[in-house]
Amino acid sequence: MALRQCLAFGMTRGQVMRRLDRKEWETVTRGVLDTGSVRASTVSESYDLRRRRASLLGPLAHPGGIAVGVCSLVLQGVHGAPVDVVPEVAVPKARPRAAAGLVRVRRILVTAPIEVDGILCAPLRDSLALAVPGLSRLDAVAMIDSAWHQGLVDERGLAVARGRATGRRGARMSWAWWEDSDHRAESPAETWARITCLDLGCPPDAVQLWVVGRGWRARVDLAWVLPDGTLVIVEVDGAEVHTRPDALFEDRRRQNLLDTRRTLVRRFSGGEARSGRLAAEVRSMLQSAGWRRRPVPEGAVFDIERAELIPKPWV
Repeated sequence: MALRQCLAFGMTRGQVMRRLDRKEWETVTRGVLDTGSVRASTVSESYDLRRRRASLLGPLAHPGGIAVGVCSLVLQGVHGAPVDVVPEVAVPKARPRAAAGLVRVRRILVTAPIEVDGILCAPLRDSLALAVPGLSRLDAVAMIDSAWHQGLVDERGLAVARGRATGRRGARMSWAWWEDSDHRAESPAETWARITCLDLGCPPDAVQLWVVGRGWRARVDLAWVLPDGTLVIVEVDGAEVHTRPDALFEDRRRQNLLDTRRTLVRRFSGGEARSGRLAAEVRSMLQSAGWRRRPVPEGAVFDIERAELIPKPWV
């Protein structure tokens, strides 16, 4: 919270200072206070809170400032940002302004800022164009995937953003990353798994593939078809989501349906997906089975009873 907001809500400077002296609040940067009013209940939530706090820092420290780059994407609900986000802000009409402590002030012109929960943000295309060249490949593709999957941007919008990134530092190196994106990825961990497998020469034959049985169907994260027709299924689990009792019960029921003599089911954590351990284990398994890439046609599903790909039996 900004000091000016505290004063606008009727607090005095003395009241603010007493809270700071008692260590109830702390100063983050000039004019911005951490009141500690929001607490995370899980590790994942704590990471999200760190990202959001950093993203809000620029507009709070600079009245009228516009969140840009990764900060703007985080505030617009895009997932996949690194845990430690550099606070960045642009000021109206790109006027020069000194940085405020931790905040990086970008001299860029944001012509049509949008408002998100009362905070001015650069439009999503412009935010992607600024963010992607400065990120690692895994983080960049994860953020592109997330924005695309949520419908915040379409394929044409991504092409526009890619073009607007031209000339920025890192744009040449990141040029191909835009083509690595896939709107079907439902989480950053799935993106990490897909990209690391691609880098090791074993891209999945299918992403978000439907597997059907007698009276049931389930969608799996990544899949490969072996020469003998066996389907290798890889599921990437979020640690906290899948440790809830209801989630554990559903996971067990689902795995029992998927695990047959016609399938090989392997489960990995998001950390294993990002580190490359998932990709290394999958590549070893596929090489031993003599796998050759066999992309699954669009609209096909895997019939687990017949152990073959069939057209989707529902609309």
